[in-house]
Amino acid sequence: MSGRLTRTRLLAATTVAIAALSLTACGDTDATSARSHGTADSASSTATSTPTASPSASQPATQPPSTSPTAQPAKSTPKKSGGKENGGQGEAKGSSGGGGESRNPQCGTGTTKTIATPVSRPLNHLLITVTNTGTKYCDLLGHPVARFGEAQSVPPVDESTHPQAVVTLAPGESGYAGVRLSAADGSGTHGYTTKSLTVAFKNGTVANPSLPGKGVYVDSSLQVTYWQQQMGDALN
Repeated sequence: MSGRLTRTRLLAATTVAIAALSLTACGDTDATSARSHGTADSASSTATSTPTASPSASQPATQPPSTSPTAQPAKSTPKKSGGKENGGQGEAKGSSGGGGESRNPQCGTGTTKTIATPVSRPLNHLLITVTNTGTKYCDLLGHPVARFGEAQSVPPVDESTHPQAVVTLAPGESGYAGVRLSAADGSGTHGYTTKSLTVAFKNGTVANPSLPGKGVYVDSSLQVTYWQQQMGDALN
C-alpha cells in the first residue's frame, strides 16, 4: 500500500517537473524571438532615419561664368517719313510736259477763262491769257495747242521757253503764253489771214478765244511758248 503511494507521488512530481521544463523552454523561445524582432526593427528604423545624400551636395558652391558671347541688341531700321508734299495739296498727278510734276488738278475750260490779245511789241505777236475762275488751285501744264482757222497742223513750241517749275494758278490768278504769228522780216511762207482760234489744254478740254474782227495774219514761222507764270516771260 505504501509502495503504490510512493510511486504515485513520484509520477506526479515527474509530471510537474516536465511541465515546468516545457514552460521554461517556451519562455526562452519567446524571449529570443522578441529580441530578434527588436533588433530587426531597430536596424530598419536606423536605416530609414539615415538621410539620403542630395545630388547637389557633390556640385561646387559656385558655377563658373558663362563663356557664351553677350547678345547684342538688334539695330532698329529708321522709318521713312510719309505724308503729302507741297503743303498737303496731294500727290503728284504725273508729268506736266513743261516744268516738273503736277500737284493740283489741271487747269481746263471748266474752271478758267481764255482770251487772245494781239500786242504791239514784239511785232506780230499774240498773247494768250488763262485766268483761274474756280475756287481751287490748278496747274497749267505744257503749252497751248493752238489751231488757227482750218490749219491741218498746230504750231511748234519754242523749247527755250520751258519753265523751271509748274505754272500753278491760285483762284483769280492768270497764266500766259506767247504766239509768234509771222516773221517780222517777211521771210515766212504760206501766209494767210484767219478769224478763228482754238486752244486745247493738257487735260483735253478746248477753249475758243475770240480774235479781232479783221482777223490775224499767220505764216510758216508760227510758233508758241510754254505756259508761263509771268506775262513778260511769255512775250520775251
